[in-house]
Amino acid sequence: MILTLLHTQDDGSLPKAALETVSAAISLAQETGAELKVGIIGNDAAGAANAISACGASAFLTVSAPEVVSPRYATDAAAAAALIKASGAEIILAPGTSRFARCLPGAAFRAGAQADTHVVSVKAEGGKVVAQRWFYRQRILGSFTRNATPWLLMIDSGVYEPFSAAPGMAAATEVAVEFGTEQKTKFSGIEAPAADAQTIRPDAQLLFVAGAGWTKKQKDGQTHVGEAGGLIQGFLKLAKASLGSSKSIVDLQSEGQEALTFITHMNQVGQTGSTPRHAKGLSTCCHGEEPHVVGWRFINERRAVNLDPNCGWAQGKADVLYVADAFEVMSKVNEMLQA
Repeated sequence: MILTLLHTQDDGSLPKAALETVSAAISLAQETGAELKVGIIGNDAAGAANAISACGASAFLTVSAPEVVSPRYATDAAAAAALIKASGAEIILAPGTSRFARCLPGAAFRAGAQADTHVVSVKAEGGKVVAQRWFYRQRILGSFTRNATPWLLMIDSGVYEPFSAAPGMAAATEVAVEFGTEQKTKFSGIEAPAADAQTIRPDAQLLFVAGAGWTKKQKDGQTHVGEAGGLIQGFLKLAKASLGSSKSIVDLQSEGQEALTFITHMNQVGQTGSTPRHAKGLSTCCHGEEPHVVGWRFINERRAVNLDPNCGWAQGKADVLYVADAFEVMSKVNEMLQA
């Protein structure tokens, strides 16, 4: 028995990561011949079940009580544990979203399940379910299995194609959950930056990475950090791109040098940063050193702009290298995007 455990967003829809997990569960069910069930937590869970009714699940279990409309560890953990127990599933697949990353380890403990995170592949091999995940900063891909059940696996986003089918009518069954002391924490609302101020966009098609070269002296012998910031932020706004950075440009702030203050360690890509997944990546003013480039391994198409024709990107690490001044290139690109 396989359970796909999902949660809805504020508007009752399923996030992209949830639809990707549905695809992973369908594939595993077909390989193993196991029965597939779906469990959904959150606002309008029944409506979300209707949206994926064509996934082939034999049952849809929901928890849509007011207590789980907003994310909260205690209530989410109680609801997830109730769905796991009600399903009787041996394998549980769930998206590795921030909401589930907080609550599912606790839910697994309550349900007596084993849990693994950051799974990038799950398939049947030799009569067993085998999962894969990266180790040592995404340099070693490991395969593993467990004999203990239930087994909960949290799937990383960007690996499977999102499930897509015409909506229908799913006979969803509401699972009753006794919420008691779980409501000690009160949800008071969400404080979020303006859309234009958001620089990390996991679902963006393009990752734009800035290197320390933006803050160095240019061909006139002067630094132009203010102009650099304007060009970068202008491009992010026009292209709806996600912003990444090298470690060197982030460290400048702690070294007392003038820096791009809107770039933080949260934007850092590489061995000591994140490993994002985007369709395309554009590196600017970065020399493409190996510790930085390791974070690009899941970018499908890599391009770089650098004045040094012998930089690391030219050593087979980029599909295309533009030997040019990033200030001039991005200024022209912004003009074209505005036109």
